[in-house]
Amino acid sequence: MTRTRVLSAGLAGMILCGLALAAPLAAAGPAPELAPVGAPAPNFSLPSQEDKLVSLADYKGKWVVLYFYPKDQTSGCTIEAHNFQRDLPKYDALNAVVLGVSLDTVESHKTWCTKDSLTFKLLADPDHKAIDAYGVPIQGGMYAKRTTFLISPAGKVVQEWTVKDIQGHSAEVLAAITSMK
Repeated sequence: MTRTRVLSAGLAGMILCGLALAAPLAAAGPAPELAPVGAPAPNFSLPSQEDKLVSLADYKGKWVVLYFYPKDQTSGCTIEAHNFQRDLPKYDALNAVVLGVSLDTVESHKTWCTKDSLTFKLLADPDHKAIDAYGVPIQGGMYAKRTTFLISPAGKVVQEWTVKDIQGHSAEVLAAITSMK
């Protein structure tokens, strides 16, 4: 074989190998988009800190604050959870429930709820069932991006937030529910 043919064969091999590696990436398609406002909210069934399955369908007729957060017992997530906990009587008065979802396990949720006296449902989604259904991005391959969906009593997504103001987020969600009633 001449040097030109060896280089050509090597180049062809690299191109084919590159195409083979790129094929699975192309097949995966673009990153999912967040569940659109106005669309029916995707149903899910996930275990809570009580190790009981919780489904969106369990809350038909109520407002549902479905918030996705990165990690149990981290500083920002603790602030957000404590604010939702503090405001639970206000949510109850508006016929609303708060459901938190992360990639953490049921055991992790149990520990955190006991330590911080959290009484609303924290749902374990290590298999990305709800996270993927709602199009919530995964950061660093390990953490759900802080995202909240407000679901109407009729089961439609009526608002979504990519949360930036952790401290004021619960008040923001309460104001949105109040304005839509």
